[in-house]
Amino acid sequence: MIRSLLVANRAEIARRIFRTCRELGIATVAVHSDPDAGAPHVREADAAVRLPGSAPADTYLRADLLVEAALVAGADAVHPGYGFLSENADFARAVAGAGLTWIGPPAEAIEAMASKTRAKDLMRAAGVPLLAPLDPGRATPGDLPLLVKAAAGGGGRGMRVVRDLTALPAELTSARAEALSAFGDAEVFLEPYVEGARHVEVQILADAHGTVWALGTRDCSLQRRHQKVIEEAPAPGLSEGLRDALHEAAAGAARAIGYRGAGTVEFLVGRDGRPYFLEMNTRLQVEHPVTECVYGVDLVALQLRVAEGEPLPAEPPEARGHAVEARLYAEDPARGWRPGTGVMHRLAVAEGPGLRVDSGLADGDEITVHYDPMLAKVIAWAPTRAEAVRRLAHALERARLHGPVTNRDLLVRALRHPGFEDARMDTGFLERHLKELTATDEDTAPLAALAAALADAARRPTAGTGTATVAGRLGGWRNVPSQPQLKTYRSEPDGTEHEVRYRLTRDGLIADDHPDTRLVESSPHHVVLDVHGVRRTFEVAGYGDEVYVDSPLGAHAFTALPRFPDPTARTEPGSLLAPMPGTVVRVAEVAVGDRVEAGQPILWLEAMKMEHRVTAPAAGVLSALHTGPGRQVEVGAVLAVVAEEAPAPPPPPRTAHSDQQTAPGRSRT
Repeated sequence: MIRSLLVANRAEIARRIFRTCRELGIATVAVHSDPDAGAPHVREADAAVRLPGSAPADTYLRADLLVEAALVAGADAVHPGYGFLSENADFARAVAGAGLTWIGPPAEAIEAMASKTRAKDLMRAAGVPLLAPLDPGRATPGDLPLLVKAAAGGGGRGMRVVRDLTALPAELTSARAEALSAFGDAEVFLEPYVEGARHVEVQILADAHGTVWALGTRDCSLQRRHQKVIEEAPAPGLSEGLRDALHEAAAGAARAIGYRGAGTVEFLVGRDGRPYFLEMNTRLQVEHPVTECVYGVDLVALQLRVAEGEPLPAEPPEARGHAVEARLYAEDPARGWRPGTGVMHRLAVAEGPGLRVDSGLADGDEITVHYDPMLAKVIAWAPTRAEAVRRLAHALERARLHGPVTNRDLLVRALRHPGFEDARMDTGFLERHLKELTATDEDTAPLAALAAALADAARRPTAGTGTATVAGRLGGWRNVPSQPQLKTYRSEPDGTEHEVRYRLTRDGLIADDHPDTRLVESSPHHVVLDVHGVRRTFEVAGYGDEVYVDSPLGAHAFTALPRFPDPTARTEPGSLLAPMPGTVVRVAEVAVGDRVEAGQPILWLEAMKMEHRVTAPAAGVLSALHTGPGRQVEVGAVLAVVAEEAPAPPPPPRTAHSDQQTAPGRSRT
């Protein structure tokens, strides 16, 4: 029996596992890096052990420190969560070698699936359908498009889609470099890229007594950068024959390697309905909650029972209803999925019947550059798919997210997109519809800025007592200045400025740009406006110059601008600024003085488990390079400077004399 469990992980998954442990009466042990010292998963555990350092390589990826932490804290079992060392066979052996119970499959099973190339060989021998690998040296135009993929690891790292053979050598080199940096293994392979395919997976659970459950399918087709964003169970629109074939192939894959515990077998399903084996994840998946909701099970509890040697029932429970999960990230989809850092002042998603939120954050926590930018997973269950999708979109829309920019609007729009509602999606869905899913909706921003200005007025001493002011209550206006007021806000992250001009008089609100708007009530955090006869309520929250306005019309983030901006805030023209804190991992083969083209990559930053290209803003000459591989940089740091080429002077005007010039050898007559 497991009495004390160490989770060799952090944030959301650590809290998720601890929740089950508390229900089962198992003591919990957390580990933490220095940036995570005050994190919720640390505060919730019965004991915590520090892993000195900040970077994952020095902390959560140190198997020796994790095993030592378990022994020091008196744990008798280790759960790896997902990511980090969860699929590391050597770590599994080290845990078992220390006399601890490993919550996962045997090390041999992990090893068998650790390399995607070796895994495909095993699956081919087991009769599982898959795509045939290609020799890069023999690829022809008829093989296009192609997919370069890292043999180790996952999460979209080391993956490249190639549509032009001339680009293949450079993409192979780039993928190898990223794979080596991310996984310590530069091996990549090449296979056909299946256009319009869906990503469908099967949840597996196996015990030590020969029972293998196939707990239905999940569709994970909505992805960005080959990483999942929205997942659901069961996968919609599959024929009964295809569903049975996927279950059989997944169970066969598990039996072929003597699997035990929870795992996931992933497939591509082409437009023709043919499935192809992708890989097997020998761990719990991020999207496991949708399977739990549909099957009414606790997969973590089942993992623990299997590790204790208990047998599974002969048959899994019956599926019921539909569940959809959205991953809420601190990132800006409209700007190359740029991750955000900073303080998450507030993260509040209403939970209730059919809604579940798994998060590793608490209000006021810092989003750092060291880890994945996922803030939370929001899961909705309902009897039907349409109801589950509607419930999830509504919950996300009403969430209070005060901090770095998030992908919330993209998630809501994707869930309400006709293509998704009709289950007409594939792995290219987000990329194909990105422009419409990230279109700026500024129609309600001016009204939200007015609400922010009125809340600010209620907060200032000149605005009366600071209590609610109701139109028509004369005493409420006694100390309100009737002089014109001016307040300027900048929308984040698009930078649009909104100048709010208004007066508060005995007759009510007079706003230049909102003639049909009447102030009903205002306080420092709550403003009610009557707009064209419809009452609208706005919640306003301020954190220094940051202002967040939430209403049924939408959520808006603003920066309150000073009346007299600092004229010294200047940057040298052509400067390439760090879009986020991170580490420079590569610099292109360019030197100061070289000519570069607009959009040409100059260097690559690694932040939040992703690589980000920093490109030349315009054609010109690289006049300065201020960094190099391995350098840590802060957001806004000048990395390089491209001196833009001056446009060529226009040709001199033609004169009457020049018009009369004759060609060589020709006479004027």
